[in-house]
Amino acid sequence: MSSDDLYKGYRGQSLDLLQRMGIKVWSEVRVTTDKGEFCGLVLPRSQTADDRHLVLKLETGYNIGLDVRGIKNIEFLGYHEISYHIPPVEFPFDAKKPTVKLLGTGGTIASRLDYRTGAVIPAFSPGELYASVPELAEICNLEAHELYAVFSENMGPQEHIGLAKAVAKEIENGVDGIIIGHGTDTMSHTATALSFMVQDSPIPIVMVGSQRSSDRPSSDAALNLIHGTMAAATSDIAEVMVCMFGPTSDQYGLLHRGTRVRKMHSSYRSTFRTIGDIPLALVDERGIKPLRKDYKVRRADKKVKLDAVFDDRVSIIYQYPGMKPDVIDSLVDNGYKGIVIAGTGLGHTNRQVFPALRRAVAAGVHIYMTVQTLWGYTQMFVYDTGRDLMEIGVVPAGNMLPEVAFIKLGWALAHSHDQDVVRNIMLTPIAGEITKREPPDGYLVLQGGLPEVDRFVKGHKK
Repeated sequence: MSSDDLYKGYRGQSLDLLQRMGIKVWSEVRVTTDKGEFCGLVLPRSQTADDRHLVLKLETGYNIGLDVRGIKNIEFLGYHEISYHIPPVEFPFDAKKPTVKLLGTGGTIASRLDYRTGAVIPAFSPGELYASVPELAEICNLEAHELYAVFSENMGPQEHIGLAKAVAKEIENGVDGIIIGHGTDTMSHTATALSFMVQDSPIPIVMVGSQRSSDRPSSDAALNLIHGTMAAATSDIAEVMVCMFGPTSDQYGLLHRGTRVRKMHSSYRSTFRTIGDIPLALVDERGIKPLRKDYKVRRADKKVKLDAVFDDRVSIIYQYPGMKPDVIDSLVDNGYKGIVIAGTGLGHTNRQVFPALRRAVAAGVHIYMTVQTLWGYTQMFVYDTGRDLMEIGVVPAGNMLPEVAFIKLGWALAHSHDQDVVRNIMLTPIAGEITKREPPDGYLVLQGGLPEVDRFVKGHKK
């Protein structure tokens, strides 16, 4: 075995320490430091990491880094190379249970830690998910197909179209529900795309992911998958939904409408929130509890409207102080046909870009205004700036979220470039992307820690 295999990723000071102490990677050790004693497994290091730390996996499952300058002694206890591969197992079949199809796209819910780089990589196959979450067998018959194996930042229009076609095919094949494993970074984008591309589904289409990889003790992957599977198998809500943690604890999950959900924190497990509305339902070990009544219900037929098209010549721009006209001009010059602006306040841009906007509209570019605040509506008639923008041809998009308007505009432009046709498509609600009003208690869901939030949540937990 080569030195590289014995000391994977270690170099400099940390490598000198391991060699001096006769310790190699995957050794079980007791490390005495100036801050106390630690027992665990010596893990490989990232090739891009510093040379000053020894990485241990503790008995709790968590990893820690120990500064080699504070290490006094390392006692060898044994050797145990861990395999992070979970052998796939055949999922049991029960004719009395509903059949759910899991479509894998990659992401953290199907991933593990790569100790070569220290990065999370797609790794778990659908079969491995079965083996790691046996509770799924109590809910349904689960079939799986790994459609893609990518991080969600690499999901784009072509993947959305391919996924929509796969979903429609499974519906026509007669499955009782669909689960989509997806990375969280762009999960809301994909949920939006599916909401327009797969319309009038007779069954639930549930997207799930996780903020923590499956090999971490704090992973939310298993519970999100269980909740999502319950929703797909037993819920009567036949819509595109995102199922993720409600609170940051393990108490319950939330089902969010695909066009009204957004990732609101980079690392919290309870990152997804319904914006401009309240969630569709709560889900826990007891089942599904709807929080509202205005949803499309499950049907017995296999009919679905597939409309999987997209024009990728669209862009989204966040207005910022001092934004220059060339930001708009460059899009026009490069042949873009649609622009969504996330404007300030009620839907504003600085006047410096007005000439560029006029040029864009004259060139046939479709421009729609949303708000950076996320909550609230574009109300461009209130101030002169908004009125002037509408006079130029910028169209207010109600309370559509910026990324939802972006996806919808690309989808609309794939049907027509006629201004009136596109405007009609954009401003006609299809999947709840525009609502008539926003509930005040919905907004309070974002205000964690406030008494009224606690009362609201408790009221729906009874």
